[in-house]
Amino acid sequence: MTFQEMKDGYEQEVTYQKHMLKNLGYWFQLFTILGGIGIVLIYFYHAQSSWLKILGIVLLVLGAFGMLLFGYSGWKGQQNVNALIDDYESKVDYLHKKSHK
Repeated sequence: MTFQEMKDGYEQEVTYQKHMLKNLGYWFQLFTILGGIGIVLIYFYHAQSSWLKILGIVLLVLGAFGMLLFGYSGWKGQQNVNALIDDYESKVDYLHKKSHK
């Protein structure tokens, strides 16, 4: 494996990981909206309709759970991207030190 192949592989992997983090962000936004709709249903229909109140509670719980899940996944994903970049930098430093000897 040449240095350029290694560099290209790491760049492709970092690009892919960042794309997946962006997708997780979209899912996080979706669950935020679901939780917001649940809050609105609870607030406006708590005394009028028990079905809408129950639906609001369900949406609020699903939204909160989804936000926790995708927020944690995004956080761990960002840690993985940082670890990948650190690994690449350590390999480049090692190869530069070895080539100068």
